[in-house]
Amino acid sequence: MTDQQTLTVSDHNRDVSGMKYVYPVVSRRAGGVSIGINLNVNNACNWRCVYCQVPNLTRGTPPPIDLPLLEKELRSFLTYALHGDFMARYVAEGDRHLKDIAFSGNGEPTSAKEFPEVVSLVEKVLIEFNLLGASGNTNQVNLIKLRLITNGSLMDKQTVLDSVSHLAKCNGEVWFKLDAGTKEGISRINDVNLTPESHIQRLIKCAAACPTFIQTCMFGLDGEPPQEADIEAYLALISQVKDVVQGVHLYGLARPSYQAEAARLSRLSEEWLGGVAQRIRQLGLTVYVSP
Repeated sequence: MTDQQTLTVSDHNRDVSGMKYVYPVVSRRAGGVSIGINLNVNNACNWRCVYCQVPNLTRGTPPPIDLPLLEKELRSFLTYALHGDFMARYVAEGDRHLKDIAFSGNGEPTSAKEFPEVVSLVEKVLIEFNLLGASGNTNQVNLIKLRLITNGSLMDKQTVLDSVSHLAKCNGEVWFKLDAGTKEGISRINDVNLTPESHIQRLIKCAAACPTFIQTCMFGLDGEPPQEADIEAYLALISQVKDVVQGVHLYGLARPSYQAEAARLSRLSEEWLGGVAQRIRQLGLTVYVSP
């Protein structure tokens, strides 16, 4: 890694490691250091969320994945994080815990056609480092999570669901994006044309394959928080899956958007997000808030 100041939750620079696919972040939602795997190195995604912090974001899918290079980078960075001075040099003392390996990065990770092979590769490396146990044993003391952070748009494809089922066997979980409860809200926030009814069905399929959390970003637009009608629609939608998901990650803006709408976005107060969180809890769902 190049010399720089301590990593923070407000800086998720994918280039800090000097690697193509692997990068570290301090994740407020994970509660420590997360090793990210960025399969979308061309900054291409099938969605365009207005709060996205990826510069030069384009529509599309990832280029072919160099699996040997990815394996080399992951093995090298895990060695540095676990046995080198990475934590002491780059991470504040209270955050010096390796919490997960996360499929995230600069676009939708499940859109990579090699995604099934990547899950198997990561499992193999984690077992070698005794982070999943000799045979994926989930009773290991030093167990970490294997997380998929996804917009969920491809969860109606069997190959993706099969990979998510494999993830579940590796102490895995899914963070599934759901930012709005109406077709208009989804279009406004995620810049895609889909119905909440179809997306909730993808969520149900995903949750049946692997423990799944809803992840929701809320923010101000043109100086105004989400309208009450939008919040009610969102609550009505997530109430349909309260018995199949693990909970909700509700978060606000922590890093600047690089999209055209950036100047129109603003961060909501902790109190405002807390009020929405309380309404989510009243539905019987566990909620974690990251203002």
